[in-house]
This record gives sequence, structure tokens and C-alpha cells, in this order.
Amino acid sequence: MAKTVKKETNTKEKDPSEDLKILKTKKQYRALAGFLLVLLSIAFLVSFISFFLHGQADQSAVDSITNRDEVVQNWLGKFGAYLADLFIYRGFGVASFLFVKLIFLSGAFLLLDLPIRKLKNTWFWDLFAITIISILFGFFATTIPELGGTIGYEMNLFFQDYIGKTGTILLLAFLLIIYLIFKIKMSPDAVKTFFEKKSKNNSGEVASMQNTSTGTDYNLEEFAINEEEEIEEPIIKTSQFEINKEALKPTIENASEINLEPTIKTPVLQQEPQRIETNDEAFVIEVANDEDVMEENLAAKLVEDFGLFDPTLELSNYKFPTIDLLKEYSSVGITINQEELEENKNRIVETLRNYKIDIAQIKATVGPSVTLYEIVPEAGIRISKIKSLEDDIALSLSALGIRIIAPIPGKGTIGIEVPNKNPTMVPMKSVISSAKFQEAEMELPIALGKTISNETFVVDLAKMPHLLMAGATGQGKSVGLNAVLTSILYKKHPAEVKFVLVDPKKVELTLFNKIERHYLAKLPDTEDAIITDNNKVINTLNSLCLEMDNRYSLLKDAMVRNIKEYNEKFKSRKLNPENGHRFLPYIVLVVDEFADLIMTAGKEVETPIARLAQLARAIGIHLIIATQRPSVNVITGMIKANFPARIAFRVTSKIDSRTILDTGGADQLIGRGDLLFSNGNDLVRVQCAFVDTPEVEKIVDYIGAQKAYASAYLLPEYVGEDGGSVNLEFDISERDSMFRDAAEIIVTAQQGSASLLQRKLKLGYNRAGRLIDQLEAAGIVGPFEGSKARSVNIPDLTSLEQFFNNEQNNA
Repeated sequence: MAKTVKKETNTKEKDPSEDLKILKTKKQYRALAGFLLVLLSIAFLVSFISFFLHGQADQSAVDSITNRDEVVQNWLGKFGAYLADLFIYRGFGVASFLFVKLIFLSGAFLLLDLPIRKLKNTWFWDLFAITIISILFGFFATTIPELGGTIGYEMNLFFQDYIGKTGTILLLAFLLIIYLIFKIKMSPDAVKTFFEKKSKNNSGEVASMQNTSTGTDYNLEEFAINEEEEIEEPIIKTSQFEINKEALKPTIENASEINLEPTIKTPVLQQEPQRIETNDEAFVIEVANDEDVMEENLAAKLVEDFGLFDPTLELSNYKFPTIDLLKEYSSVGITINQEELEENKNRIVETLRNYKIDIAQIKATVGPSVTLYEIVPEAGIRISKIKSLEDDIALSLSALGIRIIAPIPGKGTIGIEVPNKNPTMVPMKSVISSAKFQEAEMELPIALGKTISNETFVVDLAKMPHLLMAGATGQGKSVGLNAVLTSILYKKHPAEVKFVLVDPKKVELTLFNKIERHYLAKLPDTEDAIITDNNKVINTLNSLCLEMDNRYSLLKDAMVRNIKEYNEKFKSRKLNPENGHRFLPYIVLVVDEFADLIMTAGKEVETPIARLAQLARAIGIHLIIATQRPSVNVITGMIKANFPARIAFRVTSKIDSRTILDTGGADQLIGRGDLLFSNGNDLVRVQCAFVDTPEVEKIVDYIGAQKAYASAYLLPEYVGEDGGSVNLEFDISERDSMFRDAAEIIVTAQQGSASLLQRKLKLGYNRAGRLIDQLEAAGIVGPFEGSKARSVNIPDLTSLEQFFNNEQNNA
């Protein structure tokens, strides 16, 4: 009886994990090949080294390798002597040692199950180096033939016959320069930077200026100029911060083999247990079926086989803009005017002394456009007394306007910001090439400019999460917007971020039309991606609200809290695209003149803007709003409450300054890009980086000339209450293939809504919206009624069937 059970058990179907075993076998063969290559590289190394010790003695043995009586001294025997003679003497000479490296790396990649194609760059440059070294040492073939080998010697003779020795040397120098520039990334600027840093380290710190004036009876212990080292910071080229994106990308060796379905066998429901008949009719043996077992996590298996999902794969050859596209200005760098600093210091001290305020210490920090004088008053002096003297100090200095910070947060000093007589411009190139920006690990890094201490000021838009900009006409708002957009273009791939640009002035952002299919987002059936018509802005904002709602639904299904967690889960292949999941890029809405929108549209614009500002942070939609009129009817309380990050350029009155910053100070700025940045706490004074229109044009031309997506990123369709933008004239032959199914669902539920069709038919929002429009044109559902669901004009499925029959007879 037991034997019978065993026999029946062995006749079970093939185990569903057989495919996994085949994959494991392939990996075993791959590891075996890698191990053999590693051993072969060691054999090559041993034979090559012993060749230089015993190569002359083994020369005769190589020619008679089949003679077993011949004795060789090579450490790898006759096989080693033959290999060394083939590669070194008859081949490339001493350069053949690079073959050892290449074979070892190839074996290691196979052994560790790494993509072998990542070595193609290494193979190319090492073979290039082997050729150069062989030809170079071929010059010395008459004395030491082993250095260049036969190939190096013959190639030398070939070149010398046609271009002579001098020409051969020049050719080798040119090939060597190619190797240094493209492989080692060496450049004249990099060498210059190295020596400048070395000389800077050897130099001493800037000496403090002591007060040498006589005849004064105030107590002045110290006056120092704090010249930051970054004043002479050399512009860092891209080469020092380039990242080999090819080496970091996950690769798919066999794209056609991707299968998102589970690899386990689907269990059969209510399967009858096996019965084993016996001679005794009353005795029946039943054998229960084994349950299917998943040997490993499916998502981990997909990642192991295909790597993490790479959203940049469609534009894998995309190249980021190079820094040399930005203009380099000759007059860059802070110049210290000793006389001006001394004169301003004396006037500040004298003015304060006139009001019986003595100073214990004073220090100056020179910035691009403003110098900060930090003073420490004597004990017993009230801070409010110094702050009230703002206009008196400005009068004594004959300055455009000074700003007193009393006290400076985090320091026991009082700051007096005085504009420089000759302000220095901050080029966009200097902030983009700075290490602080290039190495910034932020989701949406923005390089705004430089602070008073000449440090590059970099902030993360994703952390703000929205930005409000204001300033009088001509004070630098449009340049500031261009600096923001340029920063993101230099750091983020087109798959990672999209822009929605609103430009009521019609001339500020038109340049970015050239990168429409790379970086811009727009409504379907819209010609221009950059919105200049105020009526279209309302539809775009409401469409963004729909996109926000759709994204929140995806986050809910994925059980994550924000876009970063969602995208990481999607990259790890834990979310199935067949269920509607997709990689979500960041969306940045930029409005260049918000006051004009409020004047023409009012609440229709303010409501979706406020809704996006309140909710859109978690799903990666960020707003940048600029206005030249920071009045309370434009920047309302609803807007201000949801925009903690604010940038104020120069404004005309203290009231405007308080409206945008909730404090004064913006009216004391000097213009031309001088700004105050606030993120809900302290104010930071920054000189905005200057990026000119020709620079932006070069950047967008560089990006626009590359391969792009088929179209711009499409936002969900939005139909207004009037429905005037929708054409309800549909030909019956042009109806959607799922028109009848959609009609049955609508009539059964007696509810006409696109979201119902999305859930029941598993459609996208755009297709569901078109089906609703076709149903309305056919008369099955009623017109759009705002937030209510559409009315259904057909009561039951029988009436619907009769409706279709009548249509068919009429056709």
C-alpha cells in the first residue's frame, strides 16, 4: 500500500519553480566563466613577469614547443613562454600588461553578476593606451625590443616612412593629449585650480586692520575685514563634478523578457484531492495537494533580474547643458576698497558717538553689492536706540539706503548693511559651477546667487514647498525666474521634472518653447505649451488640481505618504504599471505676473492656486508666483498662508515690504538683483545671479537639439462649466470601441460621470472624458452640471438596446 502512494506522488505535475532553477543555472555558468577569466589573468601576469627574467633563455624553446625534452625557465612552463612571446615580443611589448587588467575585470564582472557592457568604456580606452604605449616604446626597439614589441616597432617604421620621426612624435603627443583630456579629464583649468589651491593653502590669513587714527577718545578695540576665501574662489568646471550616468544606470540586457506577472503557478480553486483505489472498497486513501510556495519576493526577483526601474532610460543619451554655455564676465570677483571701508567705519563710529553710543568692536564683511559692518556696543547700550538711528547713519554715509539688523540671529552683534559704491555682478556661471550647487543632494536645487559673505546660496524648492516673488518693475524678478529655471535645467533630467509656464506678458518665457517636448507640460489639444492667454490659465490650474487628485489616488493605492516614497517604490518594481501606476515627475508651475491674472480672473484663479498650495506639496507639484504689485488684494491672506518661502526684490514702500515679508527691509534694497529671502524664519540678503537672454537661448538650443519625447507631458483634460471648449459633434463611425460598454455602465448605475467609467473599465481620465462627451452627443447623458453628476436620459438597459437598434436602422 505504501509503495502505491509513492508511485502516485511521483506522477505529480512539474514544479512551477523550474524556471527559477534554469535562471540559477545560467548564473552558475556565468560565475564559472568569470572564475576562469580571473585565473587566466593571473596566468598571464605570471608568464609576463617571468618573461622579463628568463625570456632570452626560453627563446629557442618557443620555436620547438612540441619538443618535450626542451627545458624552459618560465614560471608557467612552455605555455607561459609561448604566451609571453606572443603578447610581449611579437605583440605590444610592455603595454601587454594592460591585457591582464582587462581580463581580470571581465572575469570579476561575470563572477559578481554585474552587467558586462559597463566595461565597454574601459576596454576602449585601455586598447587605445596599449596602442600608444607600444608605438612610444617602439622608438627604443634597437636597444630593448621587449618594450615596444614587434607591433610597436613595425608601426614606428610605418609612420616614420611617411611623416618622419618628428611627425611620429607629434602624432603620439596628440594621441596622448586625447587620452588625458577624455579619459583622465585633465584640462588647463584643472591644473590651474590645483596650483591656486596649493598656493592659497600656503598663504596666511588676511590680517586684521587695527585703528591707527589718533585724536579720538572712544574705546575701539578692533576693526577687521572678514574677507571670505570664496572671494577668489576659482570657477569649478564641469569636469570636476561630472557623474558617469551610464555607469549608474540599471541595465536591461533582454528587454523582451520583462514579465511583470508572478512566476508562481496560480493555485487551482476547489481542486479535488487525489484518490488511490485499493482492493478494499471500504478503504479509500486521499492524498492532499501541495500548496504553491513562493521561494522569494517577486519585487526583489524583478530587481535582481532587471535592476531598478530607470525613468531616464527613454532619453538615456540625454546630455545636461555644459557650463561653458553660460557667459564668463571679466570683472568678476570682489574688489576691496580700503579707503571706502575705512571712511564708512569712521562715519558709523562718529555718528553713534554723537548719540553717546560707544563701540567695543567692529568688523566688516565685504559682499558683491553690500558690505556688512558688525558692531558690538559697550555694555548698557540699548539695541532699540541703535536701530532708531537708521536714517541718521544713512545720512552720514550718503548711502542709497542702509539696513540695520539688531541683533544678527545667532551672533552677539548688530549688523549694518551698507551698499558698495561699485557693486559687483554675480554671473550665473559662478554659482552653477560652485561645489555647493554641483554637490547639492536636493530634489529641486536652486542657486539664487551669493550672500554678503560671498557664499553661493542654494535652496531646495521641494522643501519650501512654494515660492512667492515680488518687487517693483525692473528690479530683477524676470532674471530671478530665469535663474530658478536654469538651476533646475542644470540638475534634473527631463524625466524627473516638468514645467507649466504662465506668461501673461507673452515675451519673458517664450524662449523655453524650444524645450517643449523635453521639460514642458500642457493641456491636450493645445498648440503652445507656454500659456499667454488668461482664459486658458483657469483651465490649466483646474487641470493641475485634477492631476493632484489623480496622484493622491495613486499614493493611496501604493500606501505611501509622498512622491519621493512613491517613486522609490515604483523604481523598486513594487508597483504594477498595469494597475495605473507610473513614475511621477515633479511639476513646477511658474506664473510670471500674478497681479494681471487676479485682475482678469479673480476668484477663478485664486481658488485653484490656494488649493494647490495647500495640498500639492506631497505629490510633487510646486508653485512659483511672481508679481510686481505686492498689495493685499493681490497677495491675499489665503495666498500668504500657504507660501512660507518668499523673495522680495526692491519695493517702493514699507507697506509693500510688510505685505510680502511681514517686516520692513525690502524698501531699503538697492535694486538690480538685490533681494531678501525668507523661509518662515530669518531674512537672508542675496545678490541674485545674473543670467542674460542670450545665455538662456544657448541653453534651450542645446537641450532642444537633442532627442526628445514624442510630445510634451500631457495634463488631464478639464472641461469648464460652460463646456464651450468641447465639440459635441461626433460621427458614429468615430465612436470609441468601448462606447457600448460605457453606455451600459452609465445606464445601469444611472450616474453619468467620467470617474465611474475609469473605475469600471480601468481607463485613463482622458479616454473616460471623451466617452462622456460622446455619450452626451448621442443624448444618453445630460450636459455638464458643475460638481453634480450628469443626468442619464435612458432609464434601463432595454431602452438602451432599443436606442442602439434605432440608430442602426437609421444608419
